[in-house]
Amino acid sequence: MGIWDHVLLGFQAVFLGTEAFSIFGLPISVTVLMVLGGFLLGIAVGATPGLAGPMAMAIALPILISIFGFSSDAFLPVLGFLVGIMKGATVGGAVPAILFNTPGTPDAYMTTLDGWPMSKKGEAKKALRVAHFSSASGDTFSDIVLILCAPFLAVLVETYLDLPEKTGLLLLSLAFIASVIGNSVGKGLISMGLGLLAAMVATGEDFYPRLTMGIPSLNEGFPIASAILGVLIIGEVFRRLEDMRYGGVQKQGQAVASASASSRLGWAGLRPLLPYIGRSAVIGTAIGALPGIGSTLAATLGYSTGSTRHEKTKAPDAPSFGEGAPEGIAATEAANSSVSGANLIPVLSLGIPGNAAAVFLILAMDTIGGFNPGPSVFRLSGDGVNTEMVLAFGLFTTMFLANGLNWTIGGLFMRVVGVMARIPNHLLLPIVFLMTLTAIYVQETSLAAIWITLGFGVLGYLMRKLDISPLPFVIAFILSGKLEDTARQAFAATGADPFFLFKSPVALAFVVLTVVVVVANLRKSSK
Repeated sequence: MGIWDHVLLGFQAVFLGTEAFSIFGLPISVTVLMVLGGFLLGIAVGATPGLAGPMAMAIALPILISIFGFSSDAFLPVLGFLVGIMKGATVGGAVPAILFNTPGTPDAYMTTLDGWPMSKKGEAKKALRVAHFSSASGDTFSDIVLILCAPFLAVLVETYLDLPEKTGLLLLSLAFIASVIGNSVGKGLISMGLGLLAAMVATGEDFYPRLTMGIPSLNEGFPIASAILGVLIIGEVFRRLEDMRYGGVQKQGQAVASASASSRLGWAGLRPLLPYIGRSAVIGTAIGALPGIGSTLAATLGYSTGSTRHEKTKAPDAPSFGEGAPEGIAATEAANSSVSGANLIPVLSLGIPGNAAAVFLILAMDTIGGFNPGPSVFRLSGDGVNTEMVLAFGLFTTMFLANGLNWTIGGLFMRVVGVMARIPNHLLLPIVFLMTLTAIYVQETSLAAIWITLGFGVLGYLMRKLDISPLPFVIAFILSGKLEDTARQAFAATGADPFFLFKSPVALAFVVLTVVVVVANLRKSSK
């Protein structure tokens, strides 16, 4: 079977899968409903300061697994829901940034610089429309690049990289992620080292569990959901509760809801925005394809490059960036939204997560089973069907379905969920805490998993207090198993040669690049 046959099968798996109900004889699949539900939830989560897409994905994943189980039929409904949250949260983050001067997500901080001034001038609806159009445009562009690049990159990796080269590539990826995330390369390496250490508990191919300290509950290692949710979610909740204790209950900003006669965007209003949207979409896609950098940097670069162009081309009476320029919103929202699709390029072609949202997509793939992200996903197997390729194109279909929902109902729902920004943190954080622990118990059904989650939550809290980013820890925890398996196989395939990384020119190049990345970023930090 050819690649187009797999594309068609992936499309059919989404729209002709398990039927939920029918409308006038037209069957509506469960996957379509899950994408819709995830997308609407994502917008609401993004519009709520204090929440974020990865947080909602973390809580939803164990609950979804308990509902759908671990069969291959659960893959697309569960991943579709998570993709919907990921895309909806990016769009929704602009709502409180514009209406309340409070970014719903870190990516939307730059949106406040022009969105809030436009609201104060009575152009809140226009600002929301600009944010929606720019976000949907950047997201669509990024998804197109994903579909074109991920299979091509996977084929290159499968063709030219053997086990030693793949081991070197994983080392380079971990070093790159640890070096670029956070304010300190040393702290990034510490975070990565802690993740590798935690993942070594009771793992490997030995019969005797290692590093368990004689504790029976650790004989099978730390549950991956407990470790990741504890460090990312519970740690953040602990830190914010401490901030509330010493800073008091923060009042939410007041919206400026005056009407504007020019809230609609016609071609005359969209045409000046297109160069900013196009440039930021390219910037965000390029940054999203690199593991570990994230959408906050994309938004910053998109805004700064747009500001430089705007100052050279704007009319004398037009507002500058930071004074209520629609171009500023367009540049920011197109950049941070275009990261979401490109983040899956390293996930599907290399099995390497690039940000927190991609972490939970990989976690869902590993939990359900039957899909191993990496070069083998896009391998044609003669006349047979590559099930993993079918699932990959089904995943692409859910992403475009979410984009279609964004273009059609996303803007309307954005304007409805502005009330979510009024929920105070002292009510929100306890709910997040309890829902996270409930989700862990639903999946693990063990009190030991709850205590492990709280323990990793304390670790995540201490890491934040010491200004150590937890994301390298999480990514290292996920990649450690793949790194160890690949290194063991390479060691065995080369006749137990301990210097297998230095015998292959490509593997040696990856090792050298690993050292160069760390040293270069250390020198940059010292300067």
